[in-house]
This record gives sequence, structure tokens and C-alpha cells, in this order.
Amino acid sequence: MAAAFAQEMAGEDVDVFSAGSEPASQINPAVVAAMREVGIDLTSRKPRKVQDEDFEIADVVVTMGCGDACIYYPGKRYEDWDIPDPSTAPMDEIREIRDEIKRRVAHLLSSLGVSVKAK
Repeated sequence: MAAAFAQEMAGEDVDVFSAGSEPASQINPAVVAAMREVGIDLTSRKPRKVQDEDFEIADVVVTMGCGDACIYYPGKRYEDWDIPDPSTAPMDEIREIRDEIKRRVAHLLSSLGVSVKAK
């Protein structure tokens, strides 16, 4: 969700990579539905495992509870967002998680000096 919001809000002003320390085989269908409600289609996206190279090229790394599975590179900006995992949440909670992620992405982009495109 965070990567999709960042791409939607910043367009080509940022490069966004999304990966997980233990990715599922597919994006949760309820998450896909919740994002569709706000006009973002995730159906073509596939979860992938984070690679060392992802951290090497990143200026900012946003983690969501990966703990020791995340690689630390000095000089990078890290943010750990304590956000509930939507994988087993009911739809109303997934919507709340989605909206919180959207707020955090907008704040992050703003802190980086990226103008957020309204949708």
C-alpha cells in the first residue's frame, strides 16, 4: 500500500521499491479491494523478497516491523512504521490501515520536499 500511494502521490518525482522480509505469495485480496476503493489497482503487483541492493540504492528506507531481518546501511534514513498487519484484519480495519499509511506517505514525501499530487 505504501509503495502504491508513494507512486500515486509523487509520480515520477521518486523511485519506489517495495519488498518484504517474508513476502506472501500474493497480495491479500482484501487489500487489493481496499486500494481499489481509492482508485489504485494492485492486481498486477506481486510481492517480492527484499534484496541487499534495495538498501544500497535507497535514500530512505521505510520498514514495518521487519526487525533483524532488515539490513542496516549507515547514512540511510530509516523510518519504522508501527502499523498493524492487514493480512488477517477485517475490511473496516484494513481501510483504517490504508488511510494511516496514506497519511504517513504524504508526510514522508512532504518531509523530502516532494510535492504531493492530489488525486
